[in-house]
Amino acid sequence: MARKSMITALTAAGLTAAAAVGSWAQAPHAATAEAPVTKAVAVLHATKKGGEASGKVVFTQTPEGVRVEAHIHGLTPGLHGFHIHEFGDTSSDDGLSTGGHFNPLGSSHGDIHAPKRHVGDLGNIEADAKGHAKVELVDPSLSFSGPTSIIGRGLVVHAKADDLKTQPTGNAGDRVAVGAIGVSKAHTPAATK
Repeated sequence: MARKSMITALTAAGLTAAAAVGSWAQAPHAATAEAPVTKAVAVLHATKKGGEASGKVVFTQTPEGVRVEAHIHGLTPGLHGFHIHEFGDTSSDDGLSTGGHFNPLGSSHGDIHAPKRHVGDLGNIEADAKGHAKVELVDPSLSFSGPTSIIGRGLVVHAKADDLKTQPTGNAGDRVAVGAIGVSKAHTPAATK
């Protein structure tokens, strides 16, 4: 009987520890007093409808807001919706595991320059005749900590242009490239010493 109680206690302790580690791993990591996050990155890969779409997006904290610099390849020429989504889960082949647009303030969908919009509404990117898109913008709505933190969120490039008005998505079509936004190694305490 004592052995059965000991096994039950050890099993419960192990499950509790595993749950604690699992919830920590899934939580967005915020800046700390010792090492504030100043840079993040998302590496994009194609969904099943994305063909050869891929790219890299770097997010850097500036005094004016977060600078977004993107280089994306393999797109069809033209405009494509460009959004931060709720979840950094890119496991589904259609990109739907990233959830909806990141909207912690409960605003309506809109243009990046609208006074009220989803935090994740970054407007459109334009791919040239070779399918390359380059983006450089600064967005004061984005952050690396607090309720508008983009760390751990998903980044999505859509098949069509965001019309900047249709609720709640902008009618931008399928998700052709997705990535998770994570803290950049270049700005961890060990890398900056």
